[in-house]
Amino acid sequence: MTDHPVRWGILGTGGIASAFAADLRLTDSGAAVAVGSRSQESADRFADAFGIARRHASYEQLAADPDVDVIYVATPHPMHHGNAILALRAGKHVLIEKPFTMNAAEARDIVKVARERGLFAMEAMWTRFLPHVAVIRDWLAQGALGDIVTVIADHGQWFAEDPASRLFAPELGGGALLDLGVYPVSFASMVLGPPSRIVSMSDPAFTGVDAQTSMLFGYDSGAQSVLTCTLRAKGPTRAAIVGTDARIEVEGDFYAPVAVTLLPRNGDPVRVEPAHDGRGLRHQADEVARRLAAGDTESPLMPLDETISIMETIDTVLAQARKNT
Repeated sequence: MTDHPVRWGILGTGGIASAFAADLRLTDSGAAVAVGSRSQESADRFADAFGIARRHASYEQLAADPDVDVIYVATPHPMHHGNAILALRAGKHVLIEKPFTMNAAEARDIVKVARERGLFAMEAMWTRFLPHVAVIRDWLAQGALGDIVTVIADHGQWFAEDPASRLFAPELGGGALLDLGVYPVSFASMVLGPPSRIVSMSDPAFTGVDAQTSMLFGYDSGAQSVLTCTLRAKGPTRAAIVGTDARIEVEGDFYAPVAVTLLPRNGDPVRVEPAHDGRGLRHQADEVARRLAAGDTESPLMPLDETISIMETIDTVLAQARKNT
């Protein structure tokens, strides 16, 4: 990968863009060479902070930059679809912040354009690429849990009820499910695939977006997932995978670099605390570099069809929640 480091363009200059740019400095697989914003002032400020030479006052200019290989789409959710399509049509590979889009229809649209043009595309579900998740995948592949019975995951954070906050703004894709709940839903999808039955309940915030959503998924195997998310309180943010022979416990925050423990029904627990540096976003950048070096157009760890399936699940959750509110 270091023979041809990926030249990243960062589209958007918000908090997650800053976190990604900071972690990108920790890897030798690529570097941020350009940034695009809706104003020159914002682009310059971001570029100065991260030592980026090329700074563009529009997303169109960034997409047209010949020195950019991949564009990281770091704008609010409702803009992902348009921003990703812009980049793909300019011939750029894309890494798109989670949630991938606002709904499954938008996700299918992006995937269609990427595949038609033979370009790489991936959802930036950074948790998938963390060292402790690799350990979990190994345990699952070894059959260490026996038959999986239950997946449990929680993502609750406290946010002040500020009408100016993106988290509470309907026009910016606010709400617990899209911002926080996508992590538990994606975690359950990684373990059990798409559910065959979905029951959900939601309570609205003062702006009408969901402040808290709880989900129960059923699978043809007989397994179930119990998932929760809320904007109203800091939850345990832990996860567990329970099987007939053992269970895996993921320490909070399960979506970030943490330790994991395998607890057999008979035998001693095995705790693994993988080494890591940074916040954890560097690993998805390394994955993009690996796939581009191999000539792949998607990642087997976060396949495009699974991203579409996750958005279909979220669509159903929201529809069910509206009925049950």
